[in-house]
Amino acid sequence: MGREAADRQLPRDEGNPSVNRTKLAKVTEEGVHFQSHIDGSQHFMTPELSVQIQQSLDSDILMPFDECTPYPATPDELRNSLERTLRWEERSLKAKRNPAQAMFSIVQGGLDLKLRQECFERLQAMNQGDSQFEGYALGGLSVGEPIPEMYEMVKGCTQFMPEDYPRYLMGVGLPQDLVTCIDLGIDMFDCVIPTRNARNGMLFTSFGHISIRQTQYTDDFGPIDEKCTCYTCRNYSRAYLRHLHMGKEIMSSILSTI
Repeated sequence: MGREAADRQLPRDEGNPSVNRTKLAKVTEEGVHFQSHIDGSQHFMTPELSVQIQQSLDSDILMPFDECTPYPATPDELRNSLERTLRWEERSLKAKRNPAQAMFSIVQGGLDLKLRQECFERLQAMNQGDSQFEGYALGGLSVGEPIPEMYEMVKGCTQFMPEDYPRYLMGVGLPQDLVTCIDLGIDMFDCVIPTRNARNGMLFTSFGHISIRQTQYTDDFGPIDEKCTCYTCRNYSRAYLRHLHMGKEIMSSILSTI
């Protein structure tokens, strides 16, 4: 269960989609050249190195290298990106060494459902013997497309993704999107929104979101959400959480994320 000792499965996003969206990266067939946003140093990431790093972190679920096509994209851009993604995912699967760690495939194809189904079928064909993808992720959504179109694509893809394997939607984290996509057949999600909002004092509740920065919570000793049974809501008041946030305490981000 990974070095964090959490009592749950820990997937790792290989990080390439976010790299591709920056001006600091150059994508080649071999991998991605990118510049550190911290110190400007140059780095090169390949599918094999990405898998090696994830395996070293004791991840339960490894994610292969893929290219996240930006929105909008032309048919040629979608096709070229898809072909590169398939080559990278095949290299990633071959680089996997530890049978105790699972690897999911990532289905790309933009808003072209036929292209996504082709991607899925070609990824399935890579399964040989002990070298298998053990779950299926949808990538390249929630990148600026209209929300109804994202829902339609999720609905279409879950029709051909097997129900007896985990189905994982990458990069989606708003509460209303989670509920809708669960109804459409998605099992897993990952997103920076909960932690990013938490750092900025924005909390999701059963009655909408609140900003804990507001002065109205200075002397509010009630729970964040009376209907919630999470650790934060059961043990800490709005006033205390606001105190932590205004004092820039790291515990504020931790409790607000929960």
